[in-house]
Amino acid sequence: MEQQSQQPVTGTEDTAVVVDGMRTSAITAVDDDGGRPRRRRSGGMGTRTKLLILNAVSIIGGIAIWWLLALNGFQLPTPPEVVEKAVQLWNAGILQEDILASLGRVLAGFLLGSAAAIPVGFLMGWYTVARGLFEPWIQFFRTIPPLALLPLVLVLLGIGEIPKIVVIFLAAFLACVISTYQGVVSVDRTLINAARVLGAKDGTIFARVVVPASTPFILVGMRVGLGSAWATLVAAELLAAQAGLGRRMQEAQIYYDLATIFVGIVLIGILGLVMDRLLLFAETKLTGWQERR
Repeated sequence: MEQQSQQPVTGTEDTAVVVDGMRTSAITAVDDDGGRPRRRRSGGMGTRTKLLILNAVSIIGGIAIWWLLALNGFQLPTPPEVVEKAVQLWNAGILQEDILASLGRVLAGFLLGSAAAIPVGFLMGWYTVARGLFEPWIQFFRTIPPLALLPLVLVLLGIGEIPKIVVIFLAAFLACVISTYQGVVSVDRTLINAARVLGAKDGTIFARVVVPASTPFILVGMRVGLGSAWATLVAAELLAAQAGLGRRMQEAQIYYDLATIFVGIVLIGILGLVMDRLLLFAETKLTGWQERR
């Protein structure tokens, strides 16, 4: 038998493979120092970089379309006019007050709604009794827009900050509780049964299996709830608000001040986008085990 000469392993190695009597060759990447397999590096652009570039192109393209529409007869302020109006409101101290007022209401209602929705969703998904008690009421209120309850809340709680926070709370709570509940009931029963076979108690199974498996659902529900909170805020500020982006837009509507209306729209979009990206970043960190495209 002819003895093959051995070659030192450096970089890549041409390995002969015999499959069903046929000799084929395969290229195996190995490390120069340890001979361990090495994943090939792709020479293309990373997914994150590509997404950032596409985001920038999309934003620039959207602003360009908006500018063209404003210059071609549509009754829209141009982007420079909106920026100029925003600078005027900022220099007057009005914009800072409105942003802080709106942001405070959204954060209060959203955080309280999410904090209440997560334990309720876990209880509904884990205990049949809790599901039977809570689910009819949650489904009942889900069919009623939170804004439909705003007149009732104003009558019962007055025209201060509390009624606005309450309707934002309801919007965030109803969006997040259903997602959390769905995450608990969607946990693979095989994982739970395997944990029981290994001797794990209910508390351990809940903390080590159910909570991690439900985390992606919870964060998706929080992102949906965040959008509902901002949408509810604008309508809530239209009634009996002393400051806020929605209130400023309502006053601008009376005087047909389109630039101020656009300032409010753009700021709400930017604030909502930033908060959503923060939740998305938290999702990436907390669910690093989840395979993504």
